[in-house]
Amino acid sequence: MPEQTSFLKCAAHLTFREGQARVGRKKLMTTVIAKLNTFLSRHVPEQRVYLRTETTTRYFRATPLVQTTFGLFVALGVCWTIIATSAILIDRISSQSSQARADVLQRAYETRLNELSAERDQRALEAQTAQERFYVALEQISLQQSELLTAEEERRELATGLKIMQQKLQTAVAKRDEAQRSSDSILAEMQALTGSLNTRLGGAKDTEETLNYLTRALNTTVSERDQMRVATEDMYDRMAELELDFKLQAQQNDRIFVRLEQAIEITMLPLDRALQKSGVNTEQLLEEVRRGYSGTGGPLMPLSVSTKGRRDETMSLRSNKLLKALEQLGIKKVATQKLPLIIPVKGSYRNTSGYGYRRDPKTGGRRLHKGHDMAGRLGTPVVASGDGVVTFAGRQSGYGRLIKIKHAQGLETFYAHLNRIHVKPGQRVSRGERIGDMGSSGRSTGVHLHYEIRKNGVAVNPIPYMKAANDVF
Repeated sequence: MPEQTSFLKCAAHLTFREGQARVGRKKLMTTVIAKLNTFLSRHVPEQRVYLRTETTTRYFRATPLVQTTFGLFVALGVCWTIIATSAILIDRISSQSSQARADVLQRAYETRLNELSAERDQRALEAQTAQERFYVALEQISLQQSELLTAEEERRELATGLKIMQQKLQTAVAKRDEAQRSSDSILAEMQALTGSLNTRLGGAKDTEETLNYLTRALNTTVSERDQMRVATEDMYDRMAELELDFKLQAQQNDRIFVRLEQAIEITMLPLDRALQKSGVNTEQLLEEVRRGYSGTGGPLMPLSVSTKGRRDETMSLRSNKLLKALEQLGIKKVATQKLPLIIPVKGSYRNTSGYGYRRDPKTGGRRLHKGHDMAGRLGTPVVASGDGVVTFAGRQSGYGRLIKIKHAQGLETFYAHLNRIHVKPGQRVSRGERIGDMGSSGRSTGVHLHYEIRKNGVAVNPIPYMKAANDVF
C-alpha cells in the first residue's frame, strides 16, 4: 500500500508537470501570435466580417496574422499559376519550333533523295549510252574486218599479177638478148660477106630483109619492156598505198580495241565490286549462271582476219579475248540480277531502325532486330530487290502481310508490314518489279517496310547488299 501510494503520487506529479508544460507552451504560442499581430497591425489592420441573421449578429475577426497568411497563400498560388503557364507556353513554343525544324529537315532530306535519284537515273542513262556506243563500235569493227579481208584479197591478187608480169618481163628480156645475139651474128656474117657482094646480091637482099625483121622485133620487144617497167612501177606504187592503208587500218583498229577494252573494264569493275560486297561465292554463282544460260547456235563463222602475218594473228587473238570479256560481262550482269542488290522501296523514305540489338518499341526490352526498317507514306511502292521466286505471300504473326522471295546462293528476302500484296506464291519476279505497297500491318507502330535478308536461313545485315547497289545501279 505505501508503494502504491508513492506510485500514484509520482504519476499525479508527472501529470501536473505535463499540464503545466502544456499550459506554458500554449501561453508561449499565444504570446508569439499576439506579438506577430501587434507587429503586423502596423501595416495590416485587423478586419471584422459581420454575419447578421434575424435574431442574432455574429462576426468573424480576421487578425493581421490570418490576413498575412492568406495573402501569402494567394501570392504563392498566383506565382505558381504564372510559372506553370509560362512553362506550358515555353514547351508549346519549343515543340512548334522543333516541329518546324523537323519539317525543314524532312524537306531537305526529300530534296536530297530526289537529287540522288536523278543522279542515279543519269548514271543509268550514261551506262546505257556507253553500251549502245560499244555495240556501234563492235559493228564498225565487223565492217572494218570485212574491209580488211577485201583489201587482203586485192593485195594477194596484185601480188600474183606482179609475179606474172615479172615472169613475162624476164621472158621478153631473154628473147631480146637472144635476138641481140642473133643480130650480132648476122652482122658478123654480113661483114664477112661484104667482099663478095656482087656475086651474092640475092643473099644480101635476104640478109637485109632478115635484119629489118629483127630490127622491128627488137623495137617491139623494147616497147613491151618499157610498158612492163611502167606497169611494174605502178604495181609497186599500188602495193605501197595498200601497205599504208593497211597500217592506218591497223592503227585505227588498235585504237578501237583499246577503247572497247577500256569500256569493258570500266563496266566490269562496278559489277566485281557489287559481287564482292554481297559476300556470296562469286565463282559458284557464275557457274550457276553459265549452266542456266547455255543455249548456243548459228552458222560456224570463226573470228579470223587472215592466216598469214603476225599482225593479223594478234588482231584475231585480241578479238577473241574481247569476245570472251563480253561473255564474262554478260554473265556477271545476269548474276547481279539474281542477287538482292537494290533498295526495295521505290519512292521517298527514311531509315528508322537498322539491323542489330535495339530497345523493343512495344515492350521496351532489349531484342535483336533481324532486318532494316524504312518508313514512308502509306501505299509507297515496294519492289523486288532481285530476280527470284515468291515462296510466301500472306499474313504471318507479327510480320503482318509478308512476302518471301527466294534468290540464288541460298539468299531469301522478307518484305513485312505491307498494306497490299500484288504477287502470289510460285510466281517469278524480276528485280525492280512492284510486289506490294508499304503499310503498318502486324506488330508495327507506324507505316514502314521491314526488309530482311536471310542466307541459308540465318538473318544477315541488309546494309552491305543495299550499299553494293550504289556501284552499279
